[in-house]
Formats: sequence, structure tokens, C-alpha cells
Amino acid sequence: MATRMAEAKRSEGTSMWRLGVGERRALLVIGDLLMATIALVLALYVWASGVDTGPRVDFFEFLQARPDPWFFLLPVFWILLLLETYDAHRASNWRETLNGLIMAAVLGMGIYVIFYFTSSPGSLPRRGVATFALSAWLLTAAWRFIYIRIFTAPQFTRRAVMVGAGKAGVALLRVINGMRPTAYNIVGLLDDDPQKKGQKIEGYQVLGGTKNLMHLIEVHGASDVLVAVSGHLDEETFRAILEAQENGVEIVRMPVAYEELLSRVPINYLEADWLLRSFVDDARVNRIYQVAKRLIDIVGGFIGCVLLLALLPIISLVILVDSGLPIIFFQTRAGKGGKPYRIIKFRTMHVDAEKDGEPQLAKEDDKRSTRLGRFLRKTRLDEWPQFINVLRGDMSLVGPRPERPELMQHFEKQIPFYRARLLAKPGITGWSQVSMGYAATIEDMGKKLEYDLYYIKRRNLILDFIIILRTIATVFGFRGR
Repeated sequence: MATRMAEAKRSEGTSMWRLGVGERRALLVIGDLLMATIALVLALYVWASGVDTGPRVDFFEFLQARPDPWFFLLPVFWILLLLETYDAHRASNWRETLNGLIMAAVLGMGIYVIFYFTSSPGSLPRRGVATFALSAWLLTAAWRFIYIRIFTAPQFTRRAVMVGAGKAGVALLRVINGMRPTAYNIVGLLDDDPQKKGQKIEGYQVLGGTKNLMHLIEVHGASDVLVAVSGHLDEETFRAILEAQENGVEIVRMPVAYEELLSRVPINYLEADWLLRSFVDDARVNRIYQVAKRLIDIVGGFIGCVLLLALLPIISLVILVDSGLPIIFFQTRAGKGGKPYRIIKFRTMHVDAEKDGEPQLAKEDDKRSTRLGRFLRKTRLDEWPQFINVLRGDMSLVGPRPERPELMQHFEKQIPFYRARLLAKPGITGWSQVSMGYAATIEDMGKKLEYDLYYIKRRNLILDFIIILRTIATVFGFRGR
């Protein structure tokens, strides 16, 4: 007994250094905020050194007299620009991290330039902002490089035992195996089906039943138990999992692990009552968020419509020369709760694109697109008239993409929980649009639904802001469809 308690204590001490998805994200934010704070101090010092006021200026007197309050918020602004880079797995890849840092710098300086040319001359500190921008970028890049070299090492990876080697377990193992660096070091599988004992599933061996759970945890110093049991959980399995939790091991259900790793909801591995038991409760949003979201939609819709007035003559003329009339395209879409409305877009396809009357999904390099239409879709300029829909309340800036009612009926018959996407108002952009490419098959549509349901479950203003930032990156990167 004493030996077992000592082993459990050593295991607990070791697991403290094994970082989960949330812990990695927190570490990244803390590191970035520290680097941005150092950059702020450097910027203030350089700014103070360059002030031409005759006698040497005391640094602390400068802090009290010169900088506006907003300048001290630059580290927070930098963190907001970096929101897209806080995906724990994307942050483990240097190329994706570098791309995210470059995009954050471009967006930040773009916003500053807009304020600079719309403010009174001399009201914004060029030296201070330039020093902060350069220092924050270089320091953050150095910190992220250190993070990738050190904190993605195996000794910082969570070690896990998986309980359940059925379909749900196989699906989760495939997700884990497909990630580099891996999110979990799987030390073994447990399943009470005697026929599975000794088998290798996705490269991992089934080491026995759940009665061996605590022994396996202690031998391998496991920090997590991944529960991928479909259907009824018998008493012996429940007791073993409860004992593991009492000994400080983290218990993670398959749907939760799937969501953390992929930012999607596993629609094909859920119980039939999941929508009522879990999703409806999680999807309930408070009135403050609803009011704030609508206010943001009104402001964003108004700004979008003002810009639309500037774009309309140019785009209309080019569409007219390229493929003739009509310029504007109207189509019925399913809104919140399935309520139909007319979406407004610039026409990007030939007039007879669906001459047989059958609705079709858009495809990459769609042959139905006009020459100009391909450009408009790549830059998302074809979506701009939808700001009118946003002002009218048919749509939101952020939400699941609106689908045609005919296709909705078709997908509902083949994809589990498909109608659940109608719980939210459709959006010009959304989590599925910025997270994956084209959806040309039923399998792809199912994957997009997983992203949409993830958004509806977790929607908040921060997630909306991240989606808008990633949409801007998509537009500048010509990655629209």
C-alpha cells in the first residue's frame, strides 16, 4: 500500500510538467504578454530619449506627462492580434507561427495607419509605436521559437491511457496520430471485450480490461484517462475511472478531447440524446451577448454598406463588361430556425449555371464561375452586398454559412444533427469557413457541420473576433472560394 501511494505521488509530481491544450494556450498568452510588456517599456524609453525639450527629461516625469492612456494598452492590443495563433497545435509549428506573427503585424500596422491619417497631425507618436511594433514582433518571435524547441518535447506531453477501443476510440486515436507534435502519448488501450485483448489498434496494444487501469497509470506515470466508451458504462469501469480521478488523474471524455484537439464536434460518435442532454444546454447564450452581438452587427453592417457604396460602381461595371447582366444575385436561403430569406450577392457565375434546375455545391475552381467571378470569390468581394442582409437582421457578421432549403433537406437525411446549425443566425463568415476549405462531398459537409456546432456551443465575442481576424487574413491571402 505504501509503495503504491509513493508511486502515485511520483506520478502526480511528474504529471505537473505535462501540459494539456488549455495549459499550453495559457503559457503562450503569458509569454506573449510578458514580451509585449518588455516591448512597451523599451518603446517608452526610446520615446522619452527622443523628446526634444531642452534639458534631459526624467523617465518617470515623462511617463506622467507625455504618453496617452491608450499607449499603455498596446500589449493588450498585440495579444488580440495574436488570437489566431493560440491554437496549441498550430503554435507548435514554426511556419504557421511565423505566418500568424506576420499577419498580426500587418493588421496592427494597417489599423495604426488608418488612425494616423484620420487623426490631427502630430497627435500620434510615430517613434513610440514603431519601437513597440518592432520590439514586440521580435521578442514574441524569439519566445515562440523557444516554446517550440522546449515545450513541444516529449517530457512536456500528456501521457494517457485510453479506455474503450471501439469506433469512438479508433476515431480519437486517428486524430491523435495525425497531429505533429502529438497531443497525447498513448501508453496503452483498455477494453473489457476479451476478443480485443492483445490486438493492436491504430498502432497501440489493448492491454486488458478496465480493472488494470490503476496499475497501468502507476507503471507509466499517466496523467490522463481518455474515456471513449460508447453506450452504457458498467459499474466496474465506472469504479476504476472514479478511482483514477481520486488519485489526481485527469478524466477526459472522447467528445471533449475531440473538441479540444480539432475545434470541432464529433457528430458521428455521439449518443442519440446528445442534442438535448448536452448541446442545447451549452448553446444557451445570455441576453448580454445577444444584445452586444446585434449592436456589433448593426455597426459592422453600416460600415460594410458604406464601403459597398464605394465598391458598387466599379464592381458593377466590371461584371457588366465581363459577363453582362444581372449584376446582383438573389437566392433563397434558410435563416435561423429554418426561416427563409433572400440573400444578396454579386453574381459570380454564368446565368445558366444551374440550367437543369438541380442545386449544386460550389467547388474549387468551379467551371460555372465567370472570369471575374473567380476573383470576386477568392477575395470574398462577392459577399459584400450581404451587409444589407446583416442590417436587416436576416444574417449576422459571424455564424454558420446560410444554406439553400433544398440542400438542407438533402443533408438532414444523411448527416446527423444537421438541423442543429439553424439554432444560430447565419453569418457572412463563420468558424467553418475560416477552418477548412471546400466542401464538395457529404463527408466534407459533415466536417463543416462539426465546426458550425462547435461555434454554436462556444460562441462568444472573443471567438467572433478571432473569426473576423481570420476572415481578413483569408481575404488578403486570396483564399476564398
